Amino acid sequence: MSNRTFVIGVGMTKFDKPGTKEGDYPDWVGDAVGNALDDAGVPYEDVEQAFAGYCYGDSTYGQRAIYQFGLTGIPVVNVNNNCSTGSSALYLARQSVRGGLADLALAFGFEKMEKGSLGMKYTDRTPAMDHHLQKLMETHELTPAPMAPQMFGDAGVDHMKKYGSTPEHFAWIGWKNHKHSTNNPYAQFQDEYSLEDILNAPMISPPLTKLQCSPTSDGAGAALVASERYVDEHDLWDRAIEIAGQSMVTDTPATFAEGASAIEVVGYDMSKQARIRAMEEAQVAPSDVDVCELHDCFSANELITYEALGFAEEGEGHLLVDRKATTYGGDGPVVNPSGGLISKGHPLGATGLAQCSELVWQLRGSANARQVEGATTALQHNIGLGGAAVVTVYRPVTA
Repeated sequence: MSNRTFVIGVGMTKFDKPGTKEGDYPDWVGDAVGNALDDAGVPYEDVEQAFAGYCYGDSTYGQRAIYQFGLTGIPVVNVNNNCSTGSSALYLARQSVRGGLADLALAFGFEKMEKGSLGMKYTDRTPAMDHHLQKLMETHELTPAPMAPQMFGDAGVDHMKKYGSTPEHFAWIGWKNHKHSTNNPYAQFQDEYSLEDILNAPMISPPLTKLQCSPTSDGAGAALVASERYVDEHDLWDRAIEIAGQSMVTDTPATFAEGASAIEVVGYDMSKQARIRAMEEAQVAPSDVDVCELHDCFSANELITYEALGFAEEGEGHLLVDRKATTYGGDGPVVNPSGGLISKGHPLGATGLAQCSELVWQLRGSANARQVEGATTALQHNIGLGGAAVVTVYRPVTA
């Protein structure tokens, strides 16, 4: 029996500033999942397993959100893996199909967030990232800045010290992603800025200004993962996009090794190992990638992840910026045509499914003004500190 897996339907809502989106999380899931079912042209009754991703909320929100489509009795598993939650749900859906446990699985993710920077909800127990913070404090002094931009800002500082990148390199990434989002009706922000605007925005944690940081967001996304048998029996080849390779990696010894920089602490090695394994499964090389949705929670993470994903040699990510390689007309993959987390928004549980949606549209040639012409290989990168990195390789197929 073939263990090939395919995304046959995707859907998402527009991402919005917390407190401004009409409705509540069941409404948003209803829209995203409904759109995915319509996109695939299949009934909810065919779904055999569902995986619900969210970070903020009580238990069994996934069931509450999905029961509106029918009380079919299928297993619904709630997933929380920090910022990689959406891709973790997708990973589990693919595993269920690839392992022969289901012919059609649903991954969906959503978030109803609070305004402002993320913080710990539970202060009466061991923090999930105490080891990461301890390692960070060996080389950096903690400041009053919010912890997430501080950690990734420190990674940017370390890259500048070790390899010669500059604040302008990171600012260009913010400029690029905001510019890309002007063509994305799903994006939280659709404003174009000058490079000077990016550089002169309020400083959050050097070298990161506000316009280089992803916002908190509300929204939902969904993807349907099917077996080759299901695709064939229902003649869905015209919309099927193959998940050619996928890997999830959690923290490795490199994260906490003696002398580890902030670059390692924020997950560089996780991303690198996940990329190697996913590309080996898909039998592709970094040079084959045409379009990439990369986890740019902060511009510094996009730059260092250019290197982790093999788009540049270690220490040379800023050289891609110098030659404007990662935007339309460049000589590298177009990175974050959606606007990325920085401008599209970052509702944690939905982010990975929004990335999946964008890349499916790109490979179908239906991304409208964002279309990367001739795209045949797509890469998705989603990371959560604490930690988990998920890298997925997609390609279009024919019957």
